[in-house]
Amino acid sequence: MKDSLEPGFRDPNPCRVIGVLDDGAASLDATALAHLRTADVVIGATRQLQTLAAEIRPEARRLDLGGALARVPGWVDAARAEGQRVVVLASGDPLCHGIAAYLGARLCLDALEVLPNRSTLQLACARIGLAWQDAVIVSIHGSDAGEWAAGAEPGHGLYRLAQALRQHDRLLVLTSPDNSPDRVARLLLAEGLGEDFQLAVAECLLQPGERVRSGLSAAEAATLRFADPNVLLLWRLQPRQPAVRFGLADAAYAQRQPRGNQEGGLITKQEVRAVSLARLQLRTDSRVWDLGAGSGSVGLEAARLCPQGHVWAIEKNADDVAIAARNRAAFGVSNHTLVHGRAPEHLDRWPDPDAVFIGGSGGELAGLITLCLARLRPGGWLVMNFVTLENLATATQALTEAGAAWDVLQLQAARSKPILQMHRMAAENPVWIVCAQRGTAPEEASA
Repeated sequence: MKDSLEPGFRDPNPCRVIGVLDDGAASLDATALAHLRTADVVIGATRQLQTLAAEIRPEARRLDLGGALARVPGWVDAARAEGQRVVVLASGDPLCHGIAAYLGARLCLDALEVLPNRSTLQLACARIGLAWQDAVIVSIHGSDAGEWAAGAEPGHGLYRLAQALRQHDRLLVLTSPDNSPDRVARLLLAEGLGEDFQLAVAECLLQPGERVRSGLSAAEAATLRFADPNVLLLWRLQPRQPAVRFGLADAAYAQRQPRGNQEGGLITKQEVRAVSLARLQLRTDSRVWDLGAGSGSVGLEAARLCPQGHVWAIEKNADDVAIAARNRAAFGVSNHTLVHGRAPEHLDRWPDPDAVFIGGSGGELAGLITLCLARLRPGGWLVMNFVTLENLATATQALTEAGAAWDVLQLQAARSKPILQMHRMAAENPVWIVCAQRGTAPEEASA
């Protein structure tokens, strides 16, 4: 026999993964039916095994994969080792959020033959006439994710959907009894997107109780219950306005205005923010810590620059936390978690970061520096802003004692101000930007 890795090799007895719809045998072509009727072992969900019971030989073994997904590759291997013909039943297209990809990652690809069917998403789009070639498919067909709350972390079961809603205009969602369309509608409302999308829900497709409800608003859908199984379609009513990702004006942010302060609100100024974000060396999937978030300006711009990443922010001042939360809602980001506290509180629950920004330390600067350097992922950057000589001295001493490679940039900008019919230059206070890494010096790491 040929080595299974040789080009052109086809296993003479592959496991057939057959896509099935809820009208059972009527959804299968002659080839799929022939494989099902001659199979020695049939693996599927309870409903599929019951729907297709008349097409399965009485002497064939029927294995229910409900709650036993991890055992399926072993069942397939054992049956094929005995020369038995195996069929695995899947919903719709087995390669679209289906079991075929799972099996392919655990068995030799040549051991599988996939016989796809129409996807329930394809059928749902056809029912309402929604073109879907540019739609994004998201599956929330998993364990109970719980209700969504603004600022939820990446481990939440609806997190990927929340990010997709920010980035795309048409979404096709594979739901589950717990992660249902009404829960998604409440997510839209929580994220301030309730007026942005229209919804349609296709229930019990190809079954006697089939129903398609279209033209729903998020507010309407949030109060309804839908028959299972169902799929959810969402499309944006108004085109998205491309967002500025970097270098927003200071005035774009709500900010605290201390009494008697002649220099504007408490915010990392645009020039300093731009250089600090540049030195953080962010990637689209970076994990970022924002310690001493203040009005949230640095962390929120970082969140926009890292659409596949996430920002964890902490701020000790309750008024600033409220302001940062308002800014997060205004700028429409869903990959930003904000907590009220004093670092290093909460940091032990956060994943190791690719980048850390320290805008305020609450008197814990030396300890924070040591902790952040220890937690930084390989190649990660620690960037800090200081306006006092004392904090600058504390930082450079702590970095030296930790054996870090560091450099300091003093940034002093001047902005034009009107004076009579002319303009003068008004200097901003100088800011020291301290950048550090573990290991190689910054110049070498940037080369």
